[in-house]
Amino acid sequence: MNIKIASGLALVMAAGAALGGCSHGATRGGLIGGAGGAVVGSATGLGTTEGAVIGGTAGAVIGDK
Repeated sequence: MNIKIASGLALVMAAGAALGGCSHGATRGGLIGGAGGAVVGSATGLGTTEGAVIGGTAGAVIGDK
């Protein structure tokens, strides 16, 4: 695992901890979406951090439904 992916995943974990007030579905969705977004962002050139933020936000919204 390279440094960019590791830092993106660390950001996702920190964001997941900050979602303590949200439902469990939103937290899990955010973590899963963020991890996937970091990988996709790295592969597409978007960047792991940007991908993690976008994927984590989308995952949290979907998980909360």
